[in-house]
Amino acid sequence: ILIPAALENVINEHNAGKIQAKIIGEAANGPLTPEADDILTNKGVLVVPDMYLNAGGVTVSYFEWLKNLSHVSYGRLEKRFMENQNANIVAQIESMTGNTITPDQRKILVHGPDEIDLVRSGLEDTMIKATNEIFECWKKYPDIPNMRTAAFVVAIEKVGNSYLELGIFP
Repeated sequence: ILIPAALENVINEHNAGKIQAKIIGEAANGPLTPEADDILTNKGVLVVPDMYLNAGGVTVSYFEWLKNLSHVSYGRLEKRFMENQNANIVAQIESMTGNTITPDQRKILVHGPDEIDLVRSGLEDTMIKATNEIFECWKKYPDIPNMRTAAFVVAIEKVGNSYLELGIFP
């Protein structure tokens, strides 16, 4: 696995053929030139495109924007509820088994989600959904040569569907 993470165009037509990695994760913005992308696609290398791999930062910024709109931090509404619910479950298990757990174990089991837990969970869910959409599209259209093109098709379909739903087209 090769992860170019700093500069644009570091993998180009002059060095792409020498790459032995089976997977390239574009952590930088645009680390492959279009020519390098073609060479690697023809070699059967899976390139995880920057537009997908870098989406985490933008996604979390969106979560922050939503939080700021509501002026309520994530977890504020459910943290205590979850802690009480978890405490009740632990108490029921202790009652049914006749065993008690240590205070440290109780703390771990009863702990409700913090804001960072919820943000990470939301990010994970978003990225898993995006991965599934990209791979389903890639599988659906056999002419799509690589993950990057599949990601573009998914994005264009989403924009097109939004326009249709809003009545902008036809």
